[in-house]
Order: sequence, then structure tokens, then C-alpha cells
Amino acid sequence: MTNQVAQSQRKASSTDFKLKPLIEYFYEWEKKIPNQVYLRQPYGDTWKEYTWKEVGDQARRIVSALKAMNLPEKSNIGLVSKNCAHWIMCDLAIMMSGHVSVPFYPTLDAEKLGEVLLHSDAEVLFIGKLDNWEGMKEGIPGNIRCITFPESPAEQEAYLKWDDLIAQHEPFQGEYLPDLDNLFTIIYTSGTTGMPKGVMHTFLNYANVLKSSVPLGKFDSPQNRFFSYLPLCHVAERNFVLAGSLYSGGSVSFVESLDTFAKNLADVQPTHFFAVPRIWTKFQLGVLSKMSQKKLDSYLKIPIFSSLVKKKIQKKLGLASARVMITAAAPMPASLISWYQKIGLYLLEAYGMTENAGLCTAMPEGNIKNGTVGQAYPNCDIKIDPKSGEILMKADWLMTGYYKEPQKTAETIKNGWLHTGDMGELDAQGFLKITGRVKDQFKGSKGEFIVPGPIEAGYATNNFVEQICIVGRGLPQPVALVVLSDMGMKLAQNDRIALIESLEATRKAVNHTVLSHEKVEKVIITKDAWTIENNMLTPTLKVKRNVLEDVYGERLNTWFEQKESIIWE
Repeated sequence: MTNQVAQSQRKASSTDFKLKPLIEYFYEWEKKIPNQVYLRQPYGDTWKEYTWKEVGDQARRIVSALKAMNLPEKSNIGLVSKNCAHWIMCDLAIMMSGHVSVPFYPTLDAEKLGEVLLHSDAEVLFIGKLDNWEGMKEGIPGNIRCITFPESPAEQEAYLKWDDLIAQHEPFQGEYLPDLDNLFTIIYTSGTTGMPKGVMHTFLNYANVLKSSVPLGKFDSPQNRFFSYLPLCHVAERNFVLAGSLYSGGSVSFVESLDTFAKNLADVQPTHFFAVPRIWTKFQLGVLSKMSQKKLDSYLKIPIFSSLVKKKIQKKLGLASARVMITAAAPMPASLISWYQKIGLYLLEAYGMTENAGLCTAMPEGNIKNGTVGQAYPNCDIKIDPKSGEILMKADWLMTGYYKEPQKTAETIKNGWLHTGDMGELDAQGFLKITGRVKDQFKGSKGEFIVPGPIEAGYATNNFVEQICIVGRGLPQPVALVVLSDMGMKLAQNDRIALIESLEATRKAVNHTVLSHEKVEKVIITKDAWTIENNMLTPTLKVKRNVLEDVYGERLNTWFEQKESIIWE
């Protein structure tokens, strides 16, 4: 193995692994454990539970309702909802009916929803739990037939209703099995830089995903407990929760609301938990808001207290029973991984994207190498483009292409290799380090390229910073836009000088690690947090760098000319 090419040296889960469509696993559990709970929906202090048999009954009745609509074969059927039990029932019904599921982010506004609905050629749209129905409904074309989930805010509209269809139709009988080469789903990307692209995946892709991910995922028991809150329309949650639960026969519990997240998680104590770095950071800050790092360190040094403190923190977080904890979707600071290891929680970093069904690399459980995103999955090859530094990969679960976008498909998959758009480095053991995005590079006024990723990662060690974006196209030196964490905002109110000193110390420390033209000249503390609602974050919580550059761009030169290195917007 060279430093430029890494072929997977892991063994797949089994040479006799049977490749089959996801829905076949459902049929098996429906027969084997019909009375065991599959889906759990919280309502205050109680949980409404659905057994495999009950889920099958509702899904099969919706299949009958869809068949009664006389839709063309393999029609595209949309689904827009926050995660809930009916989301999975709906997805199963679409699979059983021989159609193609097209899930959308529940945070889309009317304009964006209209764009993807039109582009996807959706014949029907299921509408579920939503926070901003009024700001979304005008985007739905009049020719699309809509069906509302129970308790959807859209139930007030003159649409077909799930419960009415359940009452009107008998359950579909039989076990329809799609060909593995049939299209399973079209997953729209989060649209970091523009119009989302519809990524097409077949049932075969997802079968191959399971074949390579079962050992890491420990999808080995009907006693597995999954906790679903990241958007199910995203490829990672669809893999980890939907595919993982269907393969293992485990249960899936949902979140009632953002306010009840911590309570719901603590109630479930899942065996499997997936989160993005921002969530892990919030968990850490929550712990440190009740116990200082200094006090925590002192407890962890005392054997008799160390075990008790770890168990207490793990239970409070809801992770005392977690067997698999995954972090992905954005760079995870090595310092944060180390912090969790000290309290007995071993997070496994993974790397993937919609185009490769979320599977590229994952951290081996017994060989964690902080600062990397692990090694290639079985049956996956990775190499680094020697000119651009771009990560290229190929596997037998790559997308079949972008829906109705053959040119973009050809630009992304060349000679069987997926061009990820990410930059990285491979070490001698095949561990991959992500160093940034090819498109995120920009030139300062000195004409030299600046790669923001490594610089931004350096600021992640400061607990007073929650969000950061390095910008400065055309400036003599880059600047850092930052959003303070809750801890940072509290310190700003009580001791602004201490906060400035902390940020300045971080700025100087990071500047020692980068090239001279990459040294950050100013840190600008922005007034407002970056959110999905103000269009500065994608639905997967990635920063929209181009939007931030547009919003703050005109003021960057003014800030750059100020004498202070730490500046308040």
C-alpha cells in the first residue's frame, strides 16, 4: 500500500451473505416476531408502540390505497415529514407497492420544496410532522395528490388522510419483492451550493451497503434499540436506522420535539446512536456546564470516583447502554473524540456521502486513530488524486446517477471512480484524513490558495466557539467568522476580557500550525447564530460558506482594517 492508494483490507461480513431487497427483511420479522415492538412514538411521559404486525397492517393498507390510485408502475412518491413512526410505515408501503420513495427535508421552504417536487416528477406526496407547514404548502403543485399523516398540520387541508385510507382499505396480501436492480429511492442532497441533486440508489446498492456495514454496525440482534432524530431523508440515518433496524429486527424510538430530546434519549438508552459533531459538542458543553473540566479531571484521576462519575455521565446522556456510537457528516475534532474516550464513550468516526450511500470509511473499533475518519469499508477502494488532492473512491454501492442529470453524473463518476469533492490524505495503514473541500479553497490577495478545513478544525478545541467559518477571498490574510457557544455567551456577559483572551490564545496557537498566508488575522464574533432557518446551514447542519460570504462580505474589508484582532459584529 502506498500513501496515495488504499484498497480495503477488511473482510466483508460473510462470503455467503444473501443480497436481498430491504423489504424482504421486513417480511421475515413480520412473521418471526409479529408481537415484538418495532416503532415507538413518544407523547409526553408515555410511548405509543407499534409491533411488527401492526406496522405491517398499516403499511399494507396504504399499499392497497396506492394501488387504487392506478399510478404508473415505479412512480416516484414524495415524503416530507420529521422523523416519526409513520415515516417508516410510509417508506415500507412505497417499497411494497413497487414504487420509488423520494424523501424531502422537512425544513424546506415553499420555493425549495416546489423545486424538488417538480424536478422529481412526484405523483403523490405524503405529508407528516412539520414545524412550518404554512411556509411550505404554497410550494406544492396542484396536480400532486397529497396524503397526510395523523397529527400532521396539513390535516386541515382538503387532502386524503392516512387514517381514512387505513379504514377504507383491506391490507395488501402477499410479499412483493422488487428486483435488486430496481430503483429504491431518490435522495436529494442538502444543497450546500445550489439546487439539490437527486441521487438514485437501487435495492442492490442498499443490499451491498448492508453486506459491508453489518460487522461495524453490530446489526446482530432484535434487542437492538435505535434512536432516530437526524433526518430520515438523509442517507446516513436511512442506513443506520432504517436499514439497520430492518436487518437486525431491533426497535426504533423517535423524538417528540427538540425540547424533549434529552428526556427521550435518556428514556430509551439506545444500543445504537448516531450524531453529527455539533450534537456531540452540545453534549460535552452540557456536561461541563454542570461540572468544570478541572473538577471532572480531578474525579477521573481517583479510581474509586472515576467509574462512578463515568457511569453517571453516560446514563445522564442516555448512552449507558450504547454499543455503537457513530459520528459523521462533518469533521470531528480529535480533541473531542479524546474527551469522550476519557469518560468511557468510544465514538467511531465515519465518512461518506449521498452519492456512495454514506459508506466510504469507518473507524475500526479496536484500532481508533484520532484525527482520521478510519479505513475503507470492505469492497471499497480509495485513492488520492495526486494533482488536486481530491479523494476518489469506488465500490459496488455507488449511485446509478443523478436523476435527470446525465452530465453532472458523468462529471462526478469517471471510469468507475466517484470524485467526492473532498480533499484528503492516506497514511501507510490506509487511514484517511479529511483536509477540506476542493470547492472551499479560495485565494487571498497574495494569490495563494487557502484551505479552510484544517484551520477551522484548530478552533474546535475552544469550548467558547460553537460555529466557525474561515473566509477572506481577496483579503491579504483570512479571517474567522465565529458563533459563540452557550458557554461563550455566558462568559461574554460576565467577563468579556477573559473571552477575548481565550479567543486570542486560540488564534495564535492555530496560526503556529499553518502556512504564513493561511494565518488568521481577525476573529469576528457574529451577532446571530447560523441556522437552517436563516439559510446559513444546510438541513444536515453544514455551513453554507457561499451564503456567509455574501452576508458578511461587504464588511470584511472594514473589519480587516480595525486594529483589534478580536472583533464584535
